[in-house]
Amino acid sequence: MAFYQSHTLQVYNTISGEKETFSPIHEGNIGMYVCGPTVYSHVHLGNVRTFMSFDMIYRYFNHLGYNVRYVRNITDAGHLTDDGNVDNDRFVKQTRLEKLEPMEVVQKYTVYFHKVLDLFNFLPPNIEPTATGHIIEQIELTQKLIEDGFAYESNGSVYFDVQEYNKRGMNYGELSNRNIDELFANTRDLDGQNEKKNPQDFALWKSASPAHIMRWNSPWGEGFPGWHLECTAMSTKYLGETFDIHGGGMDLKFPHHECEIAQGKARNGVEPVKYWMHTNMLTMNGLRMSKSTGNFILPMELINGDNDFFEKAFSPSIVRFCFMQAHYRSVLDISNEAMVASEKGFARLMEGIKLTDSLPVSANSSVDIEKWKQSCYDAMNDDFNTPILIAQLFEGIRYINLINDKKETITEADLATLKETLSVFVFDILGIRNEAETANNSDKLSGVVEMLIKMRNEARANKNWALSDEIRDQLAELDIILKDGKEGTTFTF
Repeated sequence: MAFYQSHTLQVYNTISGEKETFSPIHEGNIGMYVCGPTVYSHVHLGNVRTFMSFDMIYRYFNHLGYNVRYVRNITDAGHLTDDGNVDNDRFVKQTRLEKLEPMEVVQKYTVYFHKVLDLFNFLPPNIEPTATGHIIEQIELTQKLIEDGFAYESNGSVYFDVQEYNKRGMNYGELSNRNIDELFANTRDLDGQNEKKNPQDFALWKSASPAHIMRWNSPWGEGFPGWHLECTAMSTKYLGETFDIHGGGMDLKFPHHECEIAQGKARNGVEPVKYWMHTNMLTMNGLRMSKSTGNFILPMELINGDNDFFEKAFSPSIVRFCFMQAHYRSVLDISNEAMVASEKGFARLMEGIKLTDSLPVSANSSVDIEKWKQSCYDAMNDDFNTPILIAQLFEGIRYINLINDKKETITEADLATLKETLSVFVFDILGIRNEAETANNSDKLSGVVEMLIKMRNEARANKNWALSDEIRDQLAELDIILKDGKEGTTFTF
């Protein structure tokens, strides 16, 4: 029997508003799509929290023995949030601000995104498609929706016909529980609305103005894809007409995910997703994070301490531990007090794990390790309840301290189970790095770099400039930067 078959997993499904027993469409296999970043600026901590939650979920599915195809896209074109003035395209704004080509902006912030996720110990998705790499699929999908009467062309743009969709017995608004009549009544008057039959129709393809840089040829003229269309084209290409899990932040429920449902059902006549999963928001000091109010911090600013909100720098492992202490569907508030408390809790957890290497063993166990182990699985099987899991992990640390003080006893076999269970849940599932090992590896790397600097100094003394430059350049390719100064050569990585 496969390991996952011995576990009954409950997952909260946004579309039903209830926890449901998880049963994948295909036995032993899971297709999971998560809306990735729009790479026009630095990824923010709220994004990191969402992706971290799904990284944890992905890790747990892998641990249970499922074969998971995890797809997380990169939005690198066409992110119009209101289907109105194309000057509101985030990429257009950023290219003007930074005086760069659009793909320079995309590359710059995609690299930054990956560096941040690496710092937080994310597993990479199986497939990371880009919107610009799937223009053909998006045009074909748009053509199909036009042919089937769900979309129409207007002045070189193509819009999805929401009223036609509802006339055919489907329900635009089912995910976010919005009434279609109220949606029409509350629609803002935006540029481009006169092109639409109805105010709530959304863009599948937008005609590009002469000033719009990112543009592609299409049957309707030069233009660019709609934001919602991109995810439908990429998710169905790699996961099929119906797949198991679609995830993202709760801010994407409407209109983005609502539009994806409409596009998928209109195209294929079936529900595109079995389980919709949404993470809640991240706040700081009790307030919503916002650049305009100044209550805002980037991931790197939290890690390196270069900010006005926190008294010190906090390592990625401590930040990850802090995030995992809140359920993914709950609002998470970070503050200096919360981070300091997480640092103390993290240290206590790591110290307890280290102590397992020196615990005394006995002929009998006075603690029920199997029951404790099951409580860890019970927490995760209840909609990935990481705060309850962490409480159980600290219960394990309490056992360790009692055994170390000879107030409880444990057998060698139970000690092995205790150590393995802690390792699996802390490092493999929660994805927290063992900082003692990381620091040890960092010390070793520093020693190697110092040796190479010494070799480079000898090469420079011998006027072997070719070797000196080669050492410097090859280290730079590994993101290890040498800096020559009056006091000698220093390095950063």
